[in-house]
Amino acid sequence: MCVKITSVAKQLPKYTRKTSEIIPFIKHWMQDQDTRYQRKVIKLFENAGVDKRYSIMDAEEVFMNTTFEEKNNIYTREVTKIAEQALLKSLAKAQLQPTDIDYIITVSCTGIMIPSLDAYLINSLQMKQDIVRLPVTEMGCAAGVSGIIYAKNFLKENPNKRAVVIAVESPTATFQLDDFSMTNIVSAAIFGDGAASVILSSYENEKGPKIIDESMYHFYDATYMMGFKLVNTGLQMILDKEVPQKISDHFPKIVFPFLERNNLKIDDVDHLVFHPGGKKIVQTVEDLFGVLGKNIDDTKEVLRLYGNMSSATVLYVLERFMDRNPAEGEIGLMLSFGPGFSAQQILLEW
Repeated sequence: MCVKITSVAKQLPKYTRKTSEIIPFIKHWMQDQDTRYQRKVIKLFENAGVDKRYSIMDAEEVFMNTTFEEKNNIYTREVTKIAEQALLKSLAKAQLQPTDIDYIITVSCTGIMIPSLDAYLINSLQMKQDIVRLPVTEMGCAAGVSGIIYAKNFLKENPNKRAVVIAVESPTATFQLDDFSMTNIVSAAIFGDGAASVILSSYENEKGPKIIDESMYHFYDATYMMGFKLVNTGLQMILDKEVPQKISDHFPKIVFPFLERNNLKIDDVDHLVFHPGGKKIVQTVEDLFGVLGKNIDDTKEVLRLYGNMSSATVLYVLERFMDRNPAEGEIGLMLSFGPGFSAQQILLEW
């Protein structure tokens, strides 16, 4: 059974600020910290490779002493809106109606909703009453790829069906006002909010790149490297400085065997759809792919324009390739890393 990606659409929240406009807020927030540390933090923001980012709340709200409950209420209200807008855009691109979807997967790790987001979308858009639901909550940055893998596995067993994967994140809602650690600061410097929606189909006559193969690679003894810790003030970021080196060390075991089992080499890959985890991770992967004659220019551009939006970000990169209509037969490799620690990848053929 051939499963294709038929459309991808993004949706940004209503608030946006350039990094230069956020720095005054950072200076005020850090006014009681060591002067040298303040300079280090400002330099980090200026050199993070993110020109601006979008948010479900304005900067003043982010730096208010709001409780976990208050921020999560904003998360629940606002991500529902942008998720619905992203879904409607992807349906319009594919010339479909909400009732044409048979399987809905929603992914997010930056807030807590029970019922999950998909339930709200089913109600607001009057989707099928027998639609199959799957909320994915704890896969972090890798969940955009994970969701596509789960949708593909459903569709390959069910001909003439369609699935949608909706990734929506607000790392802004996890900012810790009383945490002046470098982890919290790096998170604030590289992350932004956003949503994206991907429609997949097992109809033979529908167009789009087909999913040739998928893979998950799990790193042993690396659960400490990335994720969130639930504290009284919300979700506190965990981001170990070893992540770029760990990716570099494992890269040959992740990419090359995956391509080899599909009788491909890196030279055969035309498009690298890589998740922009942050400047250091992007530089690491760029160095690895660069010596192989490949570039990740679209990954860098998405990071610059929007920041890292966790699970949704790789879908922003995918949309750029989809909108260019690559030539028939061209090969794409999607790759994301997330908590666990894990790498998740998909092989596409246009």
